[in-house]
Amino acid sequence: MEIYGHCAPGFEPLLDTFAANFRQSGETGAAFAVRRSNELIVSLWAGRCDREGQVPYTEDTIANVFSCSKGVLAVLAMQQVAAGRLDLDRPVADYWPEFAAAGKAAITPRQLLCHRSGLVAFRERVADDLIYDWDGSCARVAAEEPWWPPGSRQGYAAFLYGWSLGGLLERVSSRTLPELYREVLADSLQLDGGFGALGHRSTRIADVGPLKKPLPELRENAVAHAMKEDRQGPVAKAFSNPVSLLTGSNGSAWRGALIPAANGHFSARDLAGIYGDLALAKGAILDPHTVAEARREQSRERDAVLQADVAFGCGFVLSGRGADLRFGGDWGFGHPGAGGSVGFADPEREIGCGYVTARLGQSLFMDRRSVHLVEHLYRLL
Repeated sequence: MEIYGHCAPGFEPLLDTFAANFRQSGETGAAFAVRRSNELIVSLWAGRCDREGQVPYTEDTIANVFSCSKGVLAVLAMQQVAAGRLDLDRPVADYWPEFAAAGKAAITPRQLLCHRSGLVAFRERVADDLIYDWDGSCARVAAEEPWWPPGSRQGYAAFLYGWSLGGLLERVSSRTLPELYREVLADSLQLDGGFGALGHRSTRIADVGPLKKPLPELRENAVAHAMKEDRQGPVAKAFSNPVSLLTGSNGSAWRGALIPAANGHFSARDLAGIYGDLALAKGAILDPHTVAEARREQSRERDAVLQADVAFGCGFVLSGRGADLRFGGDWGFGHPGAGGSVGFADPEREIGCGYVTARLGQSLFMDRRSVHLVEHLYRLL
């Protein structure tokens, strides 16, 4: 396997670790990028990005990074906070009156961001094509009932996070979400991708598919067990209502839709760029006070949907003790995505890291491919 890209002096050994993912872990197309103190010190890519194995994976190839998208959406939310348009502790319904329905009148943006709203899944069966209808999805979320009293429990909103927070951002910014993303983030950082796969700087899109041989897990993934145990419960509904949430991620409908909790398509360079800026003492996209608020712990407990102990800031997963949630140092924050992609910031070392893969693993958070790269990176610092 030929590896492309560059490593700054002293970081060349990362090339061997990246190559080992292809030899030993079933990788077929992936990229890894690191920014340090606003300098791109690592950018590696290799493999093929199409199902037939004919199209080369490039530095600007974008791939579906699934829940890594949530971290990007959180940046947009915190930008609106910094601009004075969004108050984290004012009811969402003050900005979006329809959202007050079904017991949600007191839910705040902070609760949406740290997954304490109780709004984790659609209760009633919804049509498969609803997720491709932005206005319809937002309206359905606004009418939905929380699964438990808001604020009482932490429960990861796997997909509803995107429609609830995205719908709110459109109302406070007076912009469509794609317009807001381009104006305040994509253009300033020259990002390759964005929400959905179409209309971005890069038109190179990777087809995603499962690893042919699952990797050994770093922790027990209790989500699948919980889904089977109660098919009408919040865990099962969060990931499979509608069932189209689990299928079609290479299809034109998915790629053309706005599903901002899960269908962001980014390059590794994008994620490293976003988080590299957030890791700076004074970055371009958020002021230091807002970054500090974004990464300040808001909730930490066994998550009712993820079935694991997780800590959240405002839209970001906080660095933990386990290797699969270790985002550099103790102050690290970011967001992993289903399948193995991850982006994170380490403010202590001014590091921003992005790993994007076309071969999807089954780990709940980071898997062995990204963990090996990150651990090796930190041994070299």
